[in-house]
Amino acid sequence: MALNSFMDKKSKKWILIKELNFVDIIFHLLLKKPQMVNFTIEEIRKIMDNQDRIRNMSVIAHVDHGKSTLSDALVCKAGIIASAVAGSARYTDTREDEKERGITIKSTGVSMYYRYDVNQSGKHEDEKDYLINLIDSPGHVDFSSEVTAALRVTDGALVVVDTVEGVSVQTETVLRQAMQEKIKPVLMVNKIDRSILELKLDGEAMYQNFLRVIDMANVVIATYQSEDMGDIMCDPSQGNVAFGSGKDQWAFTITRFARIYSKKFGIDTDKMMRKLWGDNFFDAPAKKWRTEDTDENGKTLRRAFAQFIMDPICKLCNCIMDGNKEGYEKMLTTLGVDLTQDDKLLSGKQLLKVAMSKWLPAADTLLEMMVLHLPSPRTAQKYRTSYLYEGPQEDAIATAMRACDPQGPLMIYISKMVPSTDKGRFYAFGRVFSGTVASGQKVRIMGANYKIGKKDDLYEKNITRTVLMMGRSV
Repeated sequence: MALNSFMDKKSKKWILIKELNFVDIIFHLLLKKPQMVNFTIEEIRKIMDNQDRIRNMSVIAHVDHGKSTLSDALVCKAGIIASAVAGSARYTDTREDEKERGITIKSTGVSMYYRYDVNQSGKHEDEKDYLINLIDSPGHVDFSSEVTAALRVTDGALVVVDTVEGVSVQTETVLRQAMQEKIKPVLMVNKIDRSILELKLDGEAMYQNFLRVIDMANVVIATYQSEDMGDIMCDPSQGNVAFGSGKDQWAFTITRFARIYSKKFGIDTDKMMRKLWGDNFFDAPAKKWRTEDTDENGKTLRRAFAQFIMDPICKLCNCIMDGNKEGYEKMLTTLGVDLTQDDKLLSGKQLLKVAMSKWLPAADTLLEMMVLHLPSPRTAQKYRTSYLYEGPQEDAIATAMRACDPQGPLMIYISKMVPSTDKGRFYAFGRVFSGTVASGQKVRIMGANYKIGKKDDLYEKNITRTVLMMGRSV
């Protein structure tokens, strides 16, 4: 989209961008990548006009805890990169120095369309389409300003924590920044493959590890949270904490296993979620749930989380890594995971990645967590407007922002300037809080040094064109 025109596939004519509206431009972009999504132009219009189906989120964490790798899972699900390279492609690292150093330096935005099968949540009947605007932010302390720029334009945050290293200083810093910006967090406990394969921990030891990580994150959240945001604590039994491995592209929430076991035990899914976390132990001979770890005869019982969730995962991982073909094939058949002929020739870590990502795909898990637990712009702007807008809270602008009104006055917050391919020109990357933005529109720009009632740092300009950020391209 560095050119100002598109080739229309049907009419075989070049179309100037100014002849198209914003939605048409996106549609043409998607036509260039047919594998990306199977949407018609009407469906795209519907999603962009329905603020309840939009999720704006950033990925935040300490350096090297796996943000970019995890972002790959979502980018892959949207059909932008191939599943074979997901986890090592680091699609959101766009600069050469980021690739050389293996760390993120600049925040990168990607807009992705998903079709989420809400039927599996048991609350609706059909599939629903969602637009997810994801920003991958840096974790290094020197680039904290980039994190702030990312958080200001998003409503939710995926907080990634390395299970071995736990909540570190920079995790606390970025989480505190998120709380001050009134961002709702969901948690991802990453790199649990290290606990299984390197540290050889059992289910109980991993549970204690996870509990420590979640409690440390919740301490920071509780210290800085605002009253008007409601309950935003991370609790696995609520389904807003995921566990997994970004590198191998697999993850799960308690919700996923609760659905499987609720049918087996004949219990309601929500009730089963509460059983699979915390001090709950299943006494098989007596067919009873207990809250203490011994039965009537004094025999030690296994914790439900370890017994029903971690044991099958550890067993499958160890069978694959030990080359126990009979063991893992039997398990995969029971789980309903079909390996292709090419997959069956793999072994060790390659086979582990394929098998686990087919059984517990990270993208589906994270997508469900975002759809169900992160707020839509319409919900978030009700409590974020008072923090974002300095003017009177009763005026037309504040009212339009609170209602997330596309017909209201245009209010955009520009969080950063991204260099374009034309020398000396930039894309202003930001978030529309009310109104509708379009090419050729006249806007009033208030710079960083603008003071209310004065003319300093105040400009009137026309918008040359509107683009959608897609990682390294637009």
